[in-house]
Amino acid sequence: MKNLSSLLRPSKLEDFVGQSHIIGKHTPLYKAISKGILPHCIFYGPPGSGKTSLARILSQSVGSEFYELNATHFKLEDLRKIITPNSLLKPVIFIDEVHRLSKTQQEALLPIMEDNLAHILASSTLNPTFSLTNAIRSRSFIYEFSPLSKQEMRVLLERALRVVNLKIEQEVEDYLISSSSGDARAMLNLLDLASFSTPITLETLKSLRPNAMSEGVSEDDTHYNLSSALIKSIRGSDENAGIYYLARIIESGESAEFIARRLVIFASEDIGNANPNALNLAVSTLQAVRKIGYPEARIILAQCVIYLASSPKSNTAYEAIDKAMEYLKANPPLPIPSNILPSSPNYLYPHDFGGWVEQPYLSTPLEFVQKTSKGYEKTLNEWLEKIRGKR
Repeated sequence: MKNLSSLLRPSKLEDFVGQSHIIGKHTPLYKAISKGILPHCIFYGPPGSGKTSLARILSQSVGSEFYELNATHFKLEDLRKIITPNSLLKPVIFIDEVHRLSKTQQEALLPIMEDNLAHILASSTLNPTFSLTNAIRSRSFIYEFSPLSKQEMRVLLERALRVVNLKIEQEVEDYLISSSSGDARAMLNLLDLASFSTPITLETLKSLRPNAMSEGVSEDDTHYNLSSALIKSIRGSDENAGIYYLARIIESGESAEFIARRLVIFASEDIGNANPNALNLAVSTLQAVRKIGYPEARIILAQCVIYLASSPKSNTAYEAIDKAMEYLKANPPLPIPSNILPSSPNYLYPHDFGGWVEQPYLSTPLEFVQKTSKGYEKTLNEWLEKIRGKR
């Protein structure tokens, strides 16, 4: 016997609820599908937001056979069995939890995507920026799914109640929606189990789900909001807020490796040479959590968060490289001075002059690095002054 979430799985776009920014009638994807064109797509976002359902609908919309694979037990042989060269009808291959594919497995998809031997659709609860190769992402259109709104959840709930021919009190309806935090599957599963005990009461629901599901996937406080709050708290040197949001992110089920990667980026972008050891500690944290894992990884992450929050802050490196990149976009490349070309007889070897000698390294003087006296940057600037003062 099928459960409610299976019974209510939509089979056409008109019945699909949510994600209007992706598949609404005004969107490019909708217009492409209406013309029988299905690009390679990667869907990412919280559970129960419709990623698999939309993949199935898109497959039917272009009249293709649908094959569903899971990256946790993905085998290249399964992929090869599906692909039929020179076939007029290209299959749709849907890969769930695509972030778990190894680099070798991802590379096996590239010729299929490049030669359009199949429509590749994939889903993940993680941002593919951090888990998929550039080659895969460059051949795909990436769409972020949002948790369903309360209004969208109510539409699905009303459909479900008609299917099971049930009437429930308003407080029961509200709890089904609010406690599911935008996860349609979770709401329908709760209703499904509770329907064996009629009439369904609020007490029945709370006995099955005493607390609302993780707020990391709620409408107003997504996982991505928590990541932003963590980084901004550390940037603001509030170590207690940083630890609080770290705990929230861990509790929401985020991987330790994802958190550590964000801390590595922060250490360079927001601290930089004001405390060069921050990057060392962040990289060590990333390496450690890869080997340790939860629950102990939480301690390693907490140590790093406290250290980063307590460090002097500087975005000098971040601004310098961005200024240089902007300059390159607006100006033609500068010729390299002849004295620093390979094997130039005019190159002055600084070590022969006590460590520094004046000579051109740019054909036009440019300044991208804004010197500051923040933390260790003050020492670096003093070193530069001393170095250049030698004759």
